[in-house]
Amino acid sequence: MIADDLPYEEELIRNPFSVKHWLRYIEHKKSCIKEELELPLEKRKFSDKDLHYLYERALLQMPMSYKLWSQYLKLRLLAMKDSCLASPAAESVNNTFERCLVFMHRMPRIWLLYLQFLMDQQKITRTRKTFDRALCALPITQHDRVWDLYLKFVMMHDIPETAVRVWRRYLKLKPEDTEDYINYLVAQGRLQEAARQYEWCVNTDAFASKYGKSKYQLWSELCDLLSNNPEETSLHNAEAIMRHGLQRYVDQTGRLWNCLAQYYIKSALFERARDVYEEAMRSVMTVRDFTQVFDAYAQFEELLLSKQMEDAKLDDQLQQDDFNLRLARYEDLIERRALLLNSVMLRQNPHNVIEWQKRVSLYASKPKMVVTTYMEAVKTIDPKQAAGKLWQLWVDFACFYENNGQLKDARLILEKATQVAYVKVDDLASVWCEWAEMELRNDNEKQALQLLKRATAIPGARVDYHDESETVQRRLHKCLKLWSLYADLEESLGTFQSCKAVYDRIIDLRIATPQIIINYGMFLQENNYFEEAFKAYEKGIALFKWPYVYDIWNTYLTKFLERYKGSKIERARDLFEQCLEKCPAKYCKALYLLYANMEEQHGLARHALQVYSRATKSVPPDQKLELYNEAIEELPDVGAREMCMRFAETERLLGEIDRAREIFVYASELCDPRVTKEFWDKWTDFEVQHGNEDTMRELLRIRRSLQAKYSTQ
Repeated sequence: MIADDLPYEEELIRNPFSVKHWLRYIEHKKSCIKEELELPLEKRKFSDKDLHYLYERALLQMPMSYKLWSQYLKLRLLAMKDSCLASPAAESVNNTFERCLVFMHRMPRIWLLYLQFLMDQQKITRTRKTFDRALCALPITQHDRVWDLYLKFVMMHDIPETAVRVWRRYLKLKPEDTEDYINYLVAQGRLQEAARQYEWCVNTDAFASKYGKSKYQLWSELCDLLSNNPEETSLHNAEAIMRHGLQRYVDQTGRLWNCLAQYYIKSALFERARDVYEEAMRSVMTVRDFTQVFDAYAQFEELLLSKQMEDAKLDDQLQQDDFNLRLARYEDLIERRALLLNSVMLRQNPHNVIEWQKRVSLYASKPKMVVTTYMEAVKTIDPKQAAGKLWQLWVDFACFYENNGQLKDARLILEKATQVAYVKVDDLASVWCEWAEMELRNDNEKQALQLLKRATAIPGARVDYHDESETVQRRLHKCLKLWSLYADLEESLGTFQSCKAVYDRIIDLRIATPQIIINYGMFLQENNYFEEAFKAYEKGIALFKWPYVYDIWNTYLTKFLERYKGSKIERARDLFEQCLEKCPAKYCKALYLLYANMEEQHGLARHALQVYSRATKSVPPDQKLELYNEAIEELPDVGAREMCMRFAETERLLGEIDRAREIFVYASELCDPRVTKEFWDKWTDFEVQHGNEDTMRELLRIRRSLQAKYSTQ
C-alpha cells in the first residue's frame, strides 16, 4: 500500500458495501499499473496480482455484484490470453468461475464466458457437463444463447454419440432446425437417424423448412437417401414411406417409382426392382412419368446385360441360358414400349377413341388380341364422354370381321352399334350407312335397301330432331345423311316409284336441301316425267328463301327453257317474273341474262331490251359493266345503240369520262349520221360538257367518215 491508496482505503472503511467506491479504487489501481508499464519489472511497485487481490476483497464484501464479477472475470481471461491453457493458472481461472457461479448462476453471460474458456482448454467432458449445468440453471427463455454455443462445441469434436444426444435435446426446443441436424447426420454417415428425421419432417404438418423447402422436396431428399443407401438406412418401412409419397405427390410419381426401384437395385434385389418397374408402368398417368420410368427400366436391363457379358463365362450353358433370358427380357421391353405408352394414354382418358384405335393397330398381328381390345373398348367408352368418333370404332370392329370372312359376326356388331346412345344423330346415321355399304360390298343389294328402309322408319309419335332429351334412335328418321344414301340406292337399285316415294318423303319431312330438290328434278327428267320434275322444283322453291333458292330457280328455268323453248313463252315469262320479284340484287344478273336471252331467241327484241333495261337498274354497280358488255354483244343494232348510250351515261355519272368516250366511239360504228340523229346529238352534248377542242375535232372526223361510208352504200 502506498500513500495514494489511503484516501480510497478510508472511504472503503466508511462504505465497505459501496460498489462505486470499490470501482473508484480499482480504477486508481489500474491507472497506477498503466503508468508503470514502461518501467522495468524490478522497479515496478504494482502488478496484476494487486488488482486481483483488490477484486477479491471487493467480492468478499459484495459477492452478488454482477458488475464486479464481470470485470474481474474478463480481467482474468485477458491475463490468460497469451498463456498456456494447460497451466495451473487456467485451473485457477476455472475455480474463479466456479466461485462466481455460486452467486451468478442466473447470469447467461457469465456462463457463456466460462463455457467458451472451457472450450478453448479442450476439456470435452467438463465442458459438456458445464453446458448441462448452465441449461439447468438458466430459465428456458435464455437457453437459445447457450444452445448455439453447445451445438458449435459438439460439432467441433469427433463425438458423434454425444452430438446426437445433444441435437435431440435441442430439437425439443427448436424443431425447425431439424434440417441442420439432418445435414450433420449425413456428414457423419449416420444415415438411419437422418432418414428417421426426414420421415418426421414430412409427416409433421406443422413443420416448415427454414430454408424454404417444400414438403415434396423433403420427401424427394428422403427417397434419394433411402434409395441410394438401403443398407445404411435399413428402415423396415422404407417401401411404405416411398409408396406413401406416390399417393401424396401424384404429379411426381415417375421419379418416386424410380427411387423405389433404385432402393431394391442397391439392395441387389433385382427381381423385386423389376416388379416395381412393371408396376410403375401399369400405374403412371402421364407421358412424362412413363418416360422417366421406362428409360430407367431400360437402362437397368441394359446394365445387367453389360455386367453379365463382362463377368460371366458364356461358354457355360447355364450362364448362356441366363444371358439369353435377360436379352429376351430387354428386347420384349423395347417392343412393348408403344403398347405401354398407349396404356398410359388410356388411363388418362379411357374414353379416347383415337387411342383405342391405336391400340388395335398395335395388335394388328394378333387377331385374338384385336377382338379383345375392340370388346374392351366398346364396353369402356361412355358415348357421352367419348373423345373422337365412337361410331368409327364400332364400324372398324365390324370391318375386322368382314375382312376375315365373318359377315354374320360383322352384322351382329353393327346391330349392337345401332343401339348405342350416341351424342349426335349423325353418328348413328353413319353406322347405318356403313352397314348398308358393307352389304353392297358383299353384293347384298336388297338387304342394303331393307336396312335403310328400317333405319328411316318413322316412329309413332312426332319427334323434334333437335330435342336432345329424345334418344338418337327416335330422331334418326330425320337425318338427311341417311335419306341421301337411301335415295342414291333407290335410284341405282330400286324402281321409279320407290325412288320417287323416297324423295317425296324427304320433302314431306322438310329436311330436303336445294341439292336434294335438284337431284329429284333431274331424276324425274331422266325418266321423262318433266311436269313432275317442274312440280318438284316448285315444291323446293316453296321450302326455301333467298339466297338458298337461287340454284333451284336457275336449274328450273334452264330446264324449262330446254324443254319447251318458245312454245310456252308466256308461262316462262311468268316464271321469270315470279323469280325476279323477290330476288336480291346480288343474284339477279344471271337470271336477267337468261330472261333476256329467252326473249332474243324466242320472243321480241323489244322485250329483250326492256329486260336489259330493268337489269341495269337492278344489279349492283360492280356488275353493271359486265351486264352492259353482254347486252351490247347479244342485242341487234337498234338495241345495242340504246344500251351503248345508257352505258356511256352510266360511265359519265361515275366520272369515267375517257371510258364513256370510248363507248361512244364504239357505238358510232352502228349509227348512220343520217338516221340516228339522237345518238350524235348526245355525243356532241357530252363533248361540249366534258371535252375540248381536240375531242370535238375527233367527233367531227368520225362523223364525216361515217357519212361518206353510208353514202357510198
